Amino acid sequence: MERQKYLDKNELAYFTSKSNTLAWQTVLISWAGIFAVFWMVDTWTNPLTILAALILLPGRQLGLAVVTHECGHKTFFQNRRLNDFVGQYLAAQPNFTDMFAYARGHTRHHQSAGTREDPDLPNYQAYPVSRDSFKRKVIRDLTGQTGYKLMRFVVTSAARVFSSDAETRRRAWPFAQQLLSNLALAIMLALLFSPWAYLLWLGSYMTTYMLVVRIRQVAEHAAVPDLYDDDPRKNTRTTVPRWWERMIFAPNYVNYHLEHHFMASVPCYRLKELHELLKQRGAYDDTPIFDGYHQVLHHAIA
Repeated sequence: MERQKYLDKNELAYFTSKSNTLAWQTVLISWAGIFAVFWMVDTWTNPLTILAALILLPGRQLGLAVVTHECGHKTFFQNRRLNDFVGQYLAAQPNFTDMFAYARGHTRHHQSAGTREDPDLPNYQAYPVSRDSFKRKVIRDLTGQTGYKLMRFVVTSAARVFSSDAETRRRAWPFAQQLLSNLALAIMLALLFSPWAYLLWLGSYMTTYMLVVRIRQVAEHAAVPDLYDDDPRKNTRTTVPRWWERMIFAPNYVNYHLEHHFMASVPCYRLKELHELLKQRGAYDDTPIFDGYHQVLHHAIA
């Protein structure tokens, strides 16, 4: 998929340009959405608002993951140091992630997408799967089994910060920072809302967020036309979400994944515009674009 075939030099420069204003807007809206959910539960504490929080918070956590992803690509802010600071401390660490380690692995994904060397293949190469198989995955996610494995890894890795070996301590420090960041978040939520507010953050992260991430992975690369073709139109998928799906599965334009693989240097806040232009110029004439995540799941679950 040649860029020059669809975009001229001025358009390439525009779509790859970074905007501090749009980047800060994305970050602030992401965190505003998080605090809005906690405000709702704190103001009207009842089983329905708690259930709503467990549905809405994963989308907000995914929004932070998108910011982490963008900063990992160095495509978000104009200033590299600001990019690293926001990506690490305002997005990655509250989500139990180290941006720098994530970026290294994600770079390998982009370099080898469409090949059998793609390190992310285990997330989606088995699709389409049977209904029973997908049901088991959903149960593991919603009962916390998937989240527990991840959290156990973070905690045991962080505990090595007390090792007598200097290299072991160095490797453990990013995990310890993730726990310290979440301790700070817990204190802030307790001061602003209720002492137990952080439990909603942790509970959604370990249950419904795991399912949301799984569905996002399915939408991006599972059951695509040809997972082992280097053309992103064959190995990657864009999904156009319904309005409510944007809140849960597609914050910060993460659904425009084909466009991201077409040109990874485009910031997320320009991906929708790039999608529309490529569509107008016939780039997707033979490419399936799914309308809603229900279509994706219907396609990927046999």
